[in-house]
Amino acid sequence: MRALQPTRGAWWRAAALTLTVAAATAVLPVAARAEVAAADPIDAAMRTCLARGDMSSTAGQVQCMQMARLGWLAAGNVAYQQLQGKLPAAQRKAWEESQKRWETSRTAQWTLYDAVFDTTHGSSNELTEADMQLQPVRDRTLSLRSALANAGAGAATSAPARLRPCSADAQCEHATFDMNRYYHRLQTRLPAHARPTLVKAQRAWSAYLEAASAVTDERGRVDIIGARVATLKRLSETVGNG
Repeated sequence: MRALQPTRGAWWRAAALTLTVAAATAVLPVAARAEVAAADPIDAAMRTCLARGDMSSTAGQVQCMQMARLGWLAAGNVAYQQLQGKLPAAQRKAWEESQKRWETSRTAQWTLYDAVFDTTHGSSNELTEADMQLQPVRDRTLSLRSALANAGAGAATSAPARLRPCSADAQCEHATFDMNRYYHRLQTRLPAHARPTLVKAQRAWSAYLEAASAVTDERGRVDIIGARVATLKRLSETVGNG
C-alpha cells in the first residue's frame, strides 16, 4: 500500500521472524482482553522497536507498527486454528463464517483507508493510517484468544443464546445511532469519487457483524459496533487533513 509498504532487508526479515515466533507462542491460557494485553510480547516488541534511534523516522515508526500487525495476524491465525479444534461442528461452521467475513471486511477497510488518507498530507497521517491498520488485527486476535480460553474452560460447548434485535437492546441501538451519524459525516466529507468505497466497506463490515453475532453475546455485539463507531469517527476527523 502506497507509503506503507515495508522495506526489504536483513533487519526486517529478522524482526518479522522474531514477532512471528512470539505470536505463535503467545496464546494465553486465560481470557485475554485488551485491557490486560499490554505485556504481550508483540506489544513489547513494538514498543522496543518504536524507541530505537534508528527507527525514529516516520518510515521507521510505520515499519514498527507493520511488524506488530504481522505478529498479531500470525497470533490470530494460531488462536483461530486452536479454537476450531475445541468447538463442536455447528460452532466451527459459525466461526468459519465469522472469520471469513472479518477477513473480507478488513480488506475493504484498507481500501477505504487509502481513499481517506489520499486526501491528507503529513507524516502524522501516515502514522495514523498504520495504527488504524494495526488495531483491528490486534482486537480480532484478542477476541479469538478470549474465545479459545473460554472454550478450553468448557464455557463454549453450546451455541450462544440468540441475540435480541438491536432495536430491543438500548446499548446496541445507541451505538448504532452513533455509528450511522459518523458514517454520514464521513460520507459528506469524502470526495464524491471515494464515496462508493465507503459504501462497499460498510456493507462488508455489516456482513461481518451479522456473522459475528452468531458467535458472541449482546455485549460482544455492542463492542464490535463501538469499535466501528471509533473507526468512522477517526476517519471523519482525518479526511482532508493537511
